[in-house]
Amino acid sequence: MTFNENPKPKNIEASVRARLQNKAQETGRPFAEVFQYYGMERFLYRLSESKYADTFVLKGALMFVVWKVPGMRTTRDIDFLGRFDNEIIGIESVFKEICSMRVPQDGLVFEPETIKGERIKEDADYEGVRIKFTGFLGKARIPMQVDIGFGDVIFPKPKTISYPAILDFPSAHLKGYAAETVVAEKFEAMIKLGRLNSRMKDFYDIWLMARQFQFKGEELTQAIRRTFEHRGTRLPEKAPFFEAEIYNKLSDRQQLWKAFLQKIETKGAPDELFEMALAIEDFLLEPVKTIHAGRNLATHWHAPGPWR
Repeated sequence: MTFNENPKPKNIEASVRARLQNKAQETGRPFAEVFQYYGMERFLYRLSESKYADTFVLKGALMFVVWKVPGMRTTRDIDFLGRFDNEIIGIESVFKEICSMRVPQDGLVFEPETIKGERIKEDADYEGVRIKFTGFLGKARIPMQVDIGFGDVIFPKPKTISYPAILDFPSAHLKGYAAETVVAEKFEAMIKLGRLNSRMKDFYDIWLMARQFQFKGEELTQAIRRTFEHRGTRLPEKAPFFEAEIYNKLSDRQQLWKAFLQKIETKGAPDELFEMALAIEDFLLEPVKTIHAGRNLATHWHAPGPWR
């Protein structure tokens, strides 16, 4: 096995770049997108080979890559739940160690001296940390951003997942969120933000999961209940779930939705945001009613529904 400290195979960067260009042509995706995903994938591999692997739980849009969901939106960021202290200096040190690891040659170098952390606070009881750094394939730069949240409960328990490799390099094996947890956290964020909610990606992701995934009612209701209780957010008792602006065709939220659809270039999603809200209510109303009744939902969601 060839490692980074050994003599570098000639032109490995050029070879990887050419293969990524071929992959972009095969899949019909922009090269810049494939290049970014390659950088994120190879960082995940380094993390998975480190002693810190079990302290990071993958969440967010990259889980849709793991699940191989058709129609998933693209992302440039990696999202984790961290199971460690949220002090920036300590996390920067961890990232420097991960970026300096010996791994089989994949053409990439992540520069430890570019690592910089900052505070974020989004939808969590504890301040998160954002880490930015730079990867290089030869002279080509890959801007990397990793957002780490803290303090959330995870139900069901995270499972070991295999993150798919774009080329024929080793895959990353690390902990990842369950689909029920993703739905619960996104739903809670939508309710908590209320009229301030501009996160169109959450509407889209829940809608997409309802169309693609099977859910056990008992596990989804427990995930929703625990997430709302832990975050101290009041669970709506009935539809409509969202603020009036979401259902108003003339509100600025409709413009945000249309701009979001243009950005992700997806097909099949409702043109109007209120249609998206109604579809989410069709999916989540039964679990919500069951939670308020003090029961667990015994039925299953068979995509694209209904519960039965």
